[in-house]
Amino acid sequence: MSRVLVTGGASGLGAALVARFVAEGHQVLSTDVAAESAAPDGAQYRQLNVRDAADWDAAVAWCEENWGGLDILVNNAGIATGGRIDVESLDEWDRVVDINLMGVVRGCRAFTPVFKKQRSGHIVNTASAAGLVHPPMMSSYNTVKAGVVALSETLSHELHPYGVTVSVVCPSFFRTNLADSIQGDDTEMGASARRLIEKSPRTADEIAANVIAGIKKQQFLIIPDRPALLAWRTKRFARPLYDRQMRKIAARARDRAEAPQPSAEAAAGER
Repeated sequence: MSRVLVTGGASGLGAALVARFVAEGHQVLSTDVAAESAAPDGAQYRQLNVRDAADWDAAVAWCEENWGGLDILVNNAGIATGGRIDVESLDEWDRVVDINLMGVVRGCRAFTPVFKKQRSGHIVNTASAAGLVHPPMMSSYNTVKAGVVALSETLSHELHPYGVTVSVVCPSFFRTNLADSIQGDDTEMGASARRLIEKSPRTADEIAANVIAGIKKQQFLIIPDRPALLAWRTKRFARPLYDRQMRKIAARARDRAEAPQPSAEAAAGER
């Protein structure tokens, strides 16, 4: 039985992971930014804002006082974002970097001393297929998720002498409430991302099942669905095809952005 902490555990993939860890008999601490949230029977809940170093220190203290340490840290909390480089604001860049990248960094920094002292532990960082393949109009999201992949690979080597393993999770779109976190000035790209999330045939529970299987095997790179795997393999082994696909997406976005808009008078006439 492992001691597991999951961030972003109140909804989406985090909630699905919490439920599966509990079902397998592990001790689970579900955390999220809300002061209170329901957790499955067998799990405990604690408020943790991944942007707040003091919250991370308190989570470490809780695990040491109540469990005597931690076995699996799942840095899962994150938001959706995206937009064209000349449309998305720098404030939105700051927000997604602080949550999706620095939130993971803070978690790794907080619990690494615990894992080093134990000479054991497993860090699981949720990135995205966008950390491996980089579609246009998603600069900020691609950048932070690629950063999570790079951080995870770095730590997989750095912490190996201490008996600590690292996994990074890279799913494609699946149905969740992640779209509710979309903000920013590029509303057209935000609407496109929402459609891709809400129309996906994959559920958070299906992704969670594959993630848990990868954790058990101590896989470094966990790609839990077929579309993400195909996109990654296309980039690696058929780069010209990958480039053509990405440029077609960009060209369609250009055409939509430059298409003549109906005048107010014409729009009123249509109504």
